[in-house]
Amino acid sequence: MSDQRIHPVILAGGSGTRLWPISRKAYPKQFTPLLGDESLFQASVRRLSGAEFTPPVVVTGTRSASSSPSR
Repeated sequence: MSDQRIHPVILAGGSGTRLWPISRKAYPKQFTPLLGDESLFQASVRRLSGAEFTPPVVVTGTRSASSSPSR
């Protein structure tokens, strides 16, 4: 039987200029809690949890990878 789960991909990157000073190159908006206690990245990972999903693949640049929070 084949795996029928969804394989999510999260794209996380950018230059951090559109929401400055909240979002900066060293701390982009996806890692900043803008709408409550969790970041946009954390909210995305939470929405992609459950039996119907495999763990998400996160695609990012090397700059964002160093500031990416662990699950």
